[in-house]
Amino acid sequence: MMKQPPFAIVITMGDPAGIGPEIICRALVGMSDEERAGTLLVGDIDTFIRAAATIDAKLAFCTLDGPETAPSEAVVVSQVDNALGTPIPDGEISAAAGEMAFRCVERAVALVQAGQAGVIVTAPLNKAALHAAERYYDGHTGMLASLTGAPASFMLLASETLSTIHVSTHVSLKEAIQRVTVERIQATVEAGHEHLRQLGMATPRIAVAGLNPHCGEGGIFGDEDERIIRPAVEKLREAGYEVQGPISADTVFYRASRGEFDLVVAQYHDQGHIPVKLIAFDTTVNVSLGLPIKRTSVDHGTAFDIAWQGRADATNMNAAIAYARQLARGLELD
Repeated sequence: MMKQPPFAIVITMGDPAGIGPEIICRALVGMSDEERAGTLLVGDIDTFIRAAATIDAKLAFCTLDGPETAPSEAVVVSQVDNALGTPIPDGEISAAAGEMAFRCVERAVALVQAGQAGVIVTAPLNKAALHAAERYYDGHTGMLASLTGAPASFMLLASETLSTIHVSTHVSLKEAIQRVTVERIQATVEAGHEHLRQLGMATPRIAVAGLNPHCGEGGIFGDEDERIIRPAVEKLREAGYEVQGPISADTVFYRASRGEFDLVVAQYHDQGHIPVKLIAFDTTVNVSLGLPIKRTSVDHGTAFDIAWQGRADATNMNAAIAYARQLARGLELD
């Protein structure tokens, strides 16, 4: 058995102008003493203190490298400073906030790679703020792939009712169609299959959604389903995977939600996101696959319109943390 890190999970602050610090503090309030002791935060300690006060939570914090005289119940924070030094206004896009959000993720990756933490949980960041800081990523998944040197990464949305993994995510619809290749579909299925196996599922049942209406209707609405997707599925079946497809996207998600499949491969962002968010908006967890590290996240944005008003709901953060703890328990068995 491998040596376990001192912290089972590490939670990044996200964009400090958004609701990330608040929902993290709400989640901390609901944890047991043991769970809090196994949780490491990454961000600015003063921001967390302010967030706790905003939601009237009695939480104590100390820095990872701080004095050993800190209260035993204090939540440990790996301090990340405002590197740009400019003000970070609440509920607004700013380069300083984008840079801090990036540095929090960068620090969390380093902590996991150094064996100090097990699974990363990310609070939401804002892509416009990220780009304002000249950090040109399409979101957490692409950023994590870059930081870890992974050749590819995949986004899985997990819920109790329906789970999807995406062939492509944050690209234009035109580019998403171009990314539908035999190789990418095979890699997506393999990543999803391996993840479900790690969670204890012996033979995951995977459905591959079609790209075109009614899977192209025999070529009338496009030939990608027969020319690309079906051959990919056939190769996977020959390799021993329990996979079916292409199945028309207007029925496959319903069938999966009724228990026929454990996972649906969506061909592009909205095809997978819309049904999952419709069914389980508050409890869907975003999971990054194909990386040398494990990461879960909330599946919502920074909610600038309600940030720092004490109104943010931590339901989705609680779900992301619970899923991360499940993955951390899997690490204990490695």
